[in-house]
Amino acid sequence: MPNLSCGIVGLPNVGKSTLFNALIKKAAAAAANYPFCTIDPTVGKVDVEDPRLGKLSALSNSQKLIPAMVTFVDIAGLVAGASKGEGLGNQFLANIRETDAIVHVVRCFDNDDVIHVAGRVDPISDIEVINLELILADLQMVENVVVKMEKQMRTKKELGPIVDCLKKAIEQLNNNVPIRLVELSDKDRAILHGYPFLTLKKVIYAANVSENDLPEMDNAHVQVVREFAKKEGSGVVPISAKLEEELAQLSPSEAKEYLESLGLKEPGLNRLVKEAFSMLGLINYITTGEIETRAWTIKQGTSAQEAAGEIHSDIQKGFIRAEVVSFDDMMAHKGRVGAREAGKARSEGKEYIVQDGDVILFFHN
Repeated sequence: MPNLSCGIVGLPNVGKSTLFNALIKKAAAAAANYPFCTIDPTVGKVDVEDPRLGKLSALSNSQKLIPAMVTFVDIAGLVAGASKGEGLGNQFLANIRETDAIVHVVRCFDNDDVIHVAGRVDPISDIEVINLELILADLQMVENVVVKMEKQMRTKKELGPIVDCLKKAIEQLNNNVPIRLVELSDKDRAILHGYPFLTLKKVIYAANVSENDLPEMDNAHVQVVREFAKKEGSGVVPISAKLEEELAQLSPSEAKEYLESLGLKEPGLNRLVKEAFSMLGLINYITTGEIETRAWTIKQGTSAQEAAGEIHSDIQKGFIRAEVVSFDDMMAHKGRVGAREAGKARSEGKEYIVQDGDVILFFHN
């Protein structure tokens, strides 16, 4: 997994493009107060803020610092009927089939100056409109697959279990149940993961609040979204898209000062990225030296040999051992040499499970 990717969905005028602009720190998605202002799916890559990298880079005198990245794909504001091509929606749904997770921006602010497509602010109704469009898009996709497979089954009997599993998925989708909420056997889950189901992806609800709700970022709308998300095991990150857009225009030191003046510790975008990492079970390990200090994103539970493959397949193939020092030990002993002398550098084999913040040197043929 070279980097995490999230598709951003939401109805028009919920603050989705404002948030996306802030994400990529430039107005790539023309935020405007009318539906359908984002016509192309826009892709933005965002650095994952990690203060450990700067500290290690200073220790190693690295020439370059390369943080982990998250790719955000902004989809045009979906409306009811999007899966049937209403309001340009359908062609964009294809763009989030490739992403790891969905960030669903939900309007949780009242403002008469910003039109709501349904004429009123109702977060659950908004969530249901989008969920239904994703369900309908999945139905269309899986029904087409089953039709083709049933023809092939005349000569390929082994397709039977797959078709049965897909038909179960169709039944659930017809009952308006997203696939991620269906209890599945490991076998069925493995089959379904082979197809680009939108409703199988994990979801984070970005509850967009107004600046009046700072610093608590809580209101009746947010609470309703939290209750809804809890039932389906999804994450919620309250965020003020307007504030994020303002922060994006400032230098890091000005942004820090502005946040502190509002009683906030960090930008909402950092919280969004952290939530996505934790929800998908991702961590970063780090390599550091004179050339570069770099974060590598892997799944929790990844072995040292597999982690080496993120850097290069040759390192994975020729893996001999990994020398692992925790970030804290690197700092306490001022680098790898000091950590070795203090007995804090561990020699680990290919089965070692890499931990978040491990600073690793791989030895290979």
